[in-house]
Amino acid sequence: MALKDIKLKIVSTKKTSTVTRAMEAVSAVKMRKAQERALGGRAYAAAALSIMERLSGSKEIETHPLFKTRRVLHSDVGLTKSHMKTAIVIMTSDKGLAGALNSNVIRATEEEIRSRELSKDDVIMLAIGRRGGDYFLNRGYVVREKHENVSDDISEEDMHMITDRLLEMHEKGEIGSALLMYMNFLSTFEQKPVVRQLIPITPETIKEMVAGIVPAKGKYTGIGQGEMRPNAYTIEPDAEAVVKVLVPRLLNIAVYHGLLEGKASEHSARMVAMKSATDKAKEMTKALTRKFNKIRQASITREVSEITSGIEAMK
Repeated sequence: MALKDIKLKIVSTKKTSTVTRAMEAVSAVKMRKAQERALGGRAYAAAALSIMERLSGSKEIETHPLFKTRRVLHSDVGLTKSHMKTAIVIMTSDKGLAGALNSNVIRATEEEIRSRELSKDDVIMLAIGRRGGDYFLNRGYVVREKHENVSDDISEEDMHMITDRLLEMHEKGEIGSALLMYMNFLSTFEQKPVVRQLIPITPETIKEMVAGIVPAKGKYTGIGQGEMRPNAYTIEPDAEAVVKVLVPRLLNIAVYHGLLEGKASEHSARMVAMKSATDKAKEMTKALTRKFNKIRQASITREVSEITSGIEAMK
């Protein structure tokens, strides 16, 4: 490799390092804000889900459509199997450069589909983030909704765009179950893809959600823990009216919490990826500089040797 080519590669690597360092700094700021929102929202989400768990033994809750498991039906003609579909809400990022974040969520989604023995026709996708939506759309899945460029400052009310669609499809009998796929934030350097069952709602799925919310350490450790026994409540003005409003709201909180966890995971993964890229660019710059100096020194030595040999030959 010529000295000019090495020098151009050094300049190019330094420019790349500048870009990745800037992206690392931006991701670090976004990461801190997203982590604070996700961690701060855990107590609220755990408390909201614990309310649902406490009410899960009441008569009004047990008769609610979202708590009922819809059985697989068979038609009378030829016993052809026909069952309602499964809605999957998948949360990924719009952009790449976040390590294996998106691929891990997508892989977990595919594994869940295989474990449930679902075909492409059995699944309706609702994608938050371009990466997941494009992936499954290109592979023949029905992507009913795809929301891109979702802001970090999105509120719980904004998540009704997903929850309302799930409730609408469930009420029409189009789906019998709904799953939520997202990356759960554990730490800056560790995120884990998780699957949460949204519909039908059961005490077991609620306990699983609460257990996933509680961090291993920190000031939020232990929130929502303890045995939740069904209690008898006097509900005013009317039990049916209260449950009708409460259950969709609590379902929306679960979806919103998944988004907060996903955002914190995204910015953390991108910051770590950009830091690794910056460190790698620095190492490459050093290696190329050493190679440049070695070749240049060899060239200088060769020229000095030729001059010396010429002088000796003239004597």
